[in-house]
Amino acid sequence: MKSENKLAGLGLLTAISASLCCITPVLALLAGTSGLASTFSWLDPLRPYLIGLTVLVLGFAWYQKLKPKKEIDCDCETDEKPKFIQSKKFLAIVTGFAIVMLAFPYYAQIFYPKAEKQIIVIDKANIHTVEFQIKGMTCASCEEHVNHEVKKLDGILKSTASYENGNAIVEFDISKTKIAEIEEAINGTGYSVTDKKEN
Repeated sequence: MKSENKLAGLGLLTAISASLCCITPVLALLAGTSGLASTFSWLDPLRPYLIGLTVLVLGFAWYQKLKPKKEIDCDCETDEKPKFIQSKKFLAIVTGFAIVMLAFPYYAQIFYPKAEKQIIVIDKANIHTVEFQIKGMTCASCEEHVNHEVKKLDGILKSTASYENGNAIVEFDISKTKIAEIEEAINGTGYSVTDKKEN
């Protein structure tokens, strides 16, 4: 029974570790410590292995739980109910939580508030678009974190970050904010601007 609990705990730990790089930006946003967002981005290359380990560990825990028990010839009383932590219900809760954690990168963006600001453009000549190359983004949660921080600045018309392309394309009013301020906001998330190019 104790080995099943250890397996369930290990499965939960690997599931959380697999999504830690995407959980951290949301936690950083909620805590107001934006710079910590990229702390666990180094775990992203390990994500497929951690997912596989989670599936193997929890699969083995379920196998241990569901395999038929060997019958022992004895007149002793063995009808005692297992503790909750040793029950199938507990293992099902752990498995369900692990699935929620593994899927976190696919729904993390719902935790970011939508920053809708009305921008009044006085002179269209002031509208510039800059592409920032960014190092350290690993999932949709990272994209949302960068967009959220950039949109806090005055004069931002549009910010589109992409972890797949490793960039953010920002459209803004140069009379209200500067390229250096946008770069500083991105670097403040913990991700790094490696290059920028005006379009």
